[in-house]
Amino acid sequence: MTSMPGPQPGSAGRDAAQETRDTPAGPLSGLLVADFSRVLAGPLATMTLADLGARVIKVERPGTGDDTRSWGPPFSPTGATYFESANRNKESVCLDLADPGDLQLARELALRADVLVENFKPGGMAKLGLGYAELSAENPGLIYASITGFGSARGANLMGYDFIVQALGGLMSITGEKDGSPTKAGVALVDVLTAKDTTIGVLAALAARNVSGRGAYLELNLLSSLQGALANQGQSFLGAGKVPHRMGSAHPSIVPYQLLECADAPLAVACGNDGQFAKLTQVLGVAGLARDPRFATNNARVEHRTELVPLLEDALSASSALIWQDKLIDAGVPAGHVAGIDEGLDYAESLGLEPTIEVRNAAGQSAGRQIRHPITWTPAFPAPVAAPPSLGEHNDGVRAWLADGATASAASVDRDGATASAVPATG
Repeated sequence: MTSMPGPQPGSAGRDAAQETRDTPAGPLSGLLVADFSRVLAGPLATMTLADLGARVIKVERPGTGDDTRSWGPPFSPTGATYFESANRNKESVCLDLADPGDLQLARELALRADVLVENFKPGGMAKLGLGYAELSAENPGLIYASITGFGSARGANLMGYDFIVQALGGLMSITGEKDGSPTKAGVALVDVLTAKDTTIGVLAALAARNVSGRGAYLELNLLSSLQGALANQGQSFLGAGKVPHRMGSAHPSIVPYQLLECADAPLAVACGNDGQFAKLTQVLGVAGLARDPRFATNNARVEHRTELVPLLEDALSASSALIWQDKLIDAGVPAGHVAGIDEGLDYAESLGLEPTIEVRNAAGQSAGRQIRHPITWTPAFPAPVAAPPSLGEHNDGVRAWLADGATASAASVDRDGATASAVPATG
């Protein structure tokens, strides 16, 4: 039977950081999430649920744990920063799914869970007796999210790594300079998109469960999440038959909407309408360009972009990117220099967005800073701030809690063939 909102069983064996995590009444407080995922898409989704108040128990392989625990450099004083970016506010329990006793504990966790997230190869969890069909028969309210690279049909045997999906899905074909090589995005964007899609699906299924009382089986895959995010570029092909291509920082339908070179560095300039373009030309001292028939409208500017861009860059060469940035912003023209991540965080801080939080370990000591959950709530709730767990940090408490139910039901569980390889389908 799925757990319901309210205090979670077994809290007596949990550490101070977990108790702190339970104190805020976040919107998902009282929900239990069984996290059988690894690497980024699944863990980032479950961390989002944890940030919103859910209790997330992360199941890891004994000895090694999540693959990303060893992905580095860089490393912080407490571990691989890749792992830490997607695993705060969770409990870690090590279970060997090839061991009958540990497998029974995993099953007990799934039967108590409101939500289960996994990224095994298609069919891998079912071979372990942890598939949706078997679990939902005993836990009908379970929301079960399976993440793969290319779906469970003809793409079931394909390994799903973000980089490969960026290539096969078309994203790299539109990323990079026109005459240069295709390139990937600077972050594992497909994994991040899939994580957000997973979160959306889970939250929608929870809302539906409030009405129907039934859970749901959600299938997500990296390729579909990428293609679902192609937006105007995808519709360019579907609606107009035009296959987009690489344009560097330029926009296929808006000009200027790109990096323009100044005296010392490039400047991002975005003129979303003719009025903004007119203001741009006034600030640059070339107001006549806004009256030139080649540039007076956006459609005309798109047609004549190769003529316009050099004229704008010639004017911008008179000063630095930062000076032009300030002048353009003052005039109502969106502009910004190309900042590093450090500068970007400083900028967000200067705007009062408070982009980071301090996370704390089980002893209540600072374990560094992380980028916070990006939504600001009104009314607010205190954000949980438990540091990413060490491998098996919560073994004793979680195992003891699960063992109570597992012992009672062990005799009724068929464990035949429950030794499937625990290989993730996505990366």
